[in-house]
Amino acid sequence: MLTLEMIQDAQKALKGVARVTPLSQTKNLGDNVYIKAENLQLTGAFKIRGAYNKVRSLTPEERSKGVIACSAGNHAQGIALSATRLGIKSIICMPAAAPLSKVEATKKYGAKVVLVPGVYDDAAAEAVRLTKEHGYTFAHPFNDEYVIAGQGTIGLEILEQLPEVDQVVVPIGGGGLISGVAFAIKHLKPSCKVIGVQAAGAAGMLNSIRKGKPVALDSISTIADGIAVKKPGDVSFALCKQYVDEIVTVEDDEIAAAIVALMDGMKIVAEGAGAAPVAAVMFGKVDATNKKTACVVSGGNVDITTLSRIILKGLSKNGQIAEFTTKIADQPGNLAKLLEVISGTGANVLRVNHAREDRKSEVGACVVKMVLETRNMQHVEKIGKALKDKGYETIDT
Repeated sequence: MLTLEMIQDAQKALKGVARVTPLSQTKNLGDNVYIKAENLQLTGAFKIRGAYNKVRSLTPEERSKGVIACSAGNHAQGIALSATRLGIKSIICMPAAAPLSKVEATKKYGAKVVLVPGVYDDAAAEAVRLTKEHGYTFAHPFNDEYVIAGQGTIGLEILEQLPEVDQVVVPIGGGGLISGVAFAIKHLKPSCKVIGVQAAGAAGMLNSIRKGKPVALDSISTIADGIAVKKPGDVSFALCKQYVDEIVTVEDDEIAAAIVALMDGMKIVAEGAGAAPVAAVMFGKVDATNKKTACVVSGGNVDITTLSRIILKGLSKNGQIAEFTTKIADQPGNLAKLLEVISGTGANVLRVNHAREDRKSEVGACVVKMVLETRNMQHVEKIGKALKDKGYETIDT
């Protein structure tokens, strides 16, 4: 059974292994919002805390056979590094679609990687099978009390760094992180709220809480691969049900917008799971007005090959990039007149596509698609009004 003493013991054991990450105020999200930057943690995510605490707990016999884990990437790296440091063999089952950067990092930390077709839950099933076959010790990423105790050290640090904190916002996948954080905070400062955030396309914990027991989603879809879990564990579910005050969801475009805001405002690179709490604050899912709010940015291991697409999605959500499509008469000078209207609004033209052959254009007309650099959503609305006032009809694409 999880106890506060287990979390405090984990904190002592992690000295010299895991970093005490900064808790920094962020003015661009409001005076009351603070970022707990676990993206600066060793391996780039909070998972080293729980992973090391689990691996160090193994008996000599268990150590001789090796440890196995399943993960989309961050827990994998944590287990691999912890096992290598302690001289233990590690095998990691990862979803075949896991970001290549996380797969390669896991290998570099010393683990044998087994890629499994499907999502996290499929990798978990293969890890269980291999455990039975070879006698490995299975280190579950979230449904293990030693792992949860390690993650709970984040809660202890937040209370030490910001004793007056009113609420802590934490991403939820399988629930291991928020279980440990909530347990620690509620035992030491019961008045502090703990709010969980899930991707709307992978809200397994919220669905389970509503149904009163751990149940699996039929499918999941989110850019936040670190919290893309169909079903929470029974241990993490019970802890969340008892200690978490509220769970909210955020959309993928809101997560993308939060990634951009963190990069632009604080020079913080966050992965989708890590940006979810910030998205919840940015888009009003969590009210930070007059409440000192700590957002746990759980990791920064975003796949560089998809980052550009995430940034584009985030810029669009924030109103920093906008697309407009309209029709003009196919006559000399008309494109210049249209662009003059755009110039007058202060927008910067990034790309223009001027097509005579378009199913939406009449004979003698052209469809013009423009991608513009804009300041914010108010600026986007101003551009739309300027086009309308000059007689240009905007077309949905």
